[in-house]
Order: sequence, then C-alpha cells, then structure tokens
Amino acid sequence: MPPSSHRAVRGFLALSLAAAALTTAGGASSAVASSGSGPTAVVSMGDSYISGEAGRWQGNSLTTSGSRNGTDRAWTGTAYDPSRVYGTTAVNGCHRSDAAEVKSAGAIASTPINLACSGATTQNVFRASNGGVAYKGEAPQADQLAAVAASHDVRTIVLSVGGNDLGFADIIRNCATDYIVWYSYCHDDQQAAVDAKIDAAMAGVGKSVDEIRAVMSGAGYAASSYRIVLQSYPSPIPRGAENRYAESGWSRTNTGGCPFWNLDSDWARDSLVPQVANRLKGVAAAKGVQFMDLRDMLQGREVCAKASKQVSSTVAASASTSEWARWIDQNETQGPIQENVHPNYYGQLALGRCLALIHAQPSGNFSCRNTAGTGASGMYLTAVS
Repeated sequence: MPPSSHRAVRGFLALSLAAAALTTAGGASSAVASSGSGPTAVVSMGDSYISGEAGRWQGNSLTTSGSRNGTDRAWTGTAYDPSRVYGTTAVNGCHRSDAAEVKSAGAIASTPINLACSGATTQNVFRASNGGVAYKGEAPQADQLAAVAASHDVRTIVLSVGGNDLGFADIIRNCATDYIVWYSYCHDDQQAAVDAKIDAAMAGVGKSVDEIRAVMSGAGYAASSYRIVLQSYPSPIPRGAENRYAESGWSRTNTGGCPFWNLDSDWARDSLVPQVANRLKGVAAAKGVQFMDLRDMLQGREVCAKASKQVSSTVAASASTSEWARWIDQNETQGPIQENVHPNYYGQLALGRCLALIHAQPSGNFSCRNTAGTGASGMYLTAVS
C-alpha cells in the first residue's frame, strides 16, 4: 500500500533533476517590421522547455553502452559528443538543440533564432537595464533580442519561462525522494510551495512580455508587425492509472525512470500543470498575446505511459511508439541530469509542429495535442476560450 501524507524535512538524495520551465511560442504577422531590414526571423526565448533540453534522446533505453539501442543522437560510433545535438551550448549548459521547437517548426521564417537557455528564470529574460541578470556567461535574453531585432525582420517571438521561478526542479527532486527514500507523498507540501511562489512567478512572466515589447519598440517595430505567443508546459509523467509499471516496488525507479506515487502523479498531471497553464493563460490575456496550451501535448507519450514503449534491442526507437519525454536517470548513466523530464527529440519535433500550426492562426488561443500512433505530423490544434 502507498504511504500516508506528511510534511517531513527531506534529506538530500544523490539525485538532482533538471528543472522544467515555462514556454511561449509565437506566430508572425504578415506586416513588415517598421525597422524593415534583414531576413525574417522567428525567435525563441526562455527556459529549458523551449531551448531544446533533452533533444539528444530518441526515446529511453536501459542499455548504457554504444548508441543505447539507437536512442542517443550524440553517439559518434566510437564516443559521445553532445555538441552534435547542442552545438556550442553543450559546454555552457544552455542546451539549444538542433531539434528545438523553433528549429523544427519548418519554414515559418527564413531564420530561426534560439535565445532560450536551460535553467533560465524570468530575471534572465529582462533587460540588464531593468533588473535583468546574465546567465551561463550570456547577456540577458532581452538584450540579445535587441541585437537580433536590429539585424533581422523579427516576425515571431516564442517565450517559455516561469517554471524555474516556481522551482520545478525542487518539486521533482522532492517528489522522487519521497517515493524512493521516505515512502511518503509530496503533493501536499509541494502544492503549498507552488502557491507561495506562483504570484511572483506570473508577475515575472508578465514583465518578460513587457521587456520584449520594450526592446521591439526601441528597435522601431510597430506592435502590429510581430506576434508573441505564450505557451504553457506539458506534463512529462502520466496519471497513476496510465502508468505501465506497478506503483510499489522498484520498477518505476530502476526500469521506468518515473519514481512517483499515483497520487503525486495525478496531482502533477491534473492539478499542478493545469494550475500553471491557467495562470499563464491569464498573463497572456492581460498582456494581449496569444496563448498555446500544452498541458495535453504529451498525453500517452509521457515517461512510463501505458500507451508508449521503452526502446530495447527488440523495440526500435520510433516517433509513433516511443516515449516523447526524457526519463529520470538518477545516476547519470546516460548524459547529464539536467536533461531529465524534458521533451526529447520526438517531443521537440511535435512542439515544432505545434508552433507551425499556431503560426498559421493570426489570432486566438489554442491547445495543441497529439494523435495516438503518429509522429509530429499528427499534432493538431483546438480552440480554447
């Protein structure tokens, strides 16, 4: 039987997990920016859920050597080279992958530009002159945007930020620790932690939108010449009833890479993710930007989901059958911990398709979802009020 709820002080496990982060995606207007120079561009800004974190992986496999049954895109045939996926940002940890949303959205602009950085908070988006903070050796993202706006005709700005302000990494770490070590639930005290931070986090997201607008205005762009789309986060883990591994025992930890109790999984999927999405939708409405709801984007494709399969020597990596999120690799046997619980290569291709779809919609808010048994081509939008 699962444990009873408690609010125990947690010890640290040799388990550090990557943070999630909030995301925005945008579509471009047909009008030309008043600065009127350079090639058209779509720009992504924010944190790991849009930078391309975990784009190295095509599904999850228990094999720890070689190509890991074809899941590890960093395998060269003789060694592992993360720069094959993350380029120069493999070194500073921003992890902008070649499959990141803005890169996999297709020809929505002539130049896709990714300014997002894994681990970034809203302060890392603000201009330095207005409270922005440099991160991982890079200037605040709004200041980087100013240079892009001067050299390109920016049509679309995609923002994903706020998750690190809420402490998603700590939430995941604490919930996994409660499962593995303390045999207790996490959702009660973690909900209280989220409630204590969410107002400030959403204020930071709103200010991020204001900072982007200030940069674009300063570069001579009319407000009508580009679009900002704010997107929410998908859940990387399934509901308890949709998990293919038994709740008790070690299969969720050692085999599936999803060490969470059913009640905690249900809380994350049906309470936390919707709470954050609904608050982000409110920010989008208040700031007059488009909103893309991703809460159901990974439905059935999550880590340990019954509707998906783990890759093995007999089950090939496939966008139609494999998991679309990186599992929890607590011992770092395959890559760095910061990649954990993020959309993987398949998930990022799907996110790119979502961006392309909303780009084709000049206005309105939409939810992006997947079609079971298909790859990115099966993504579709539904209007949300």
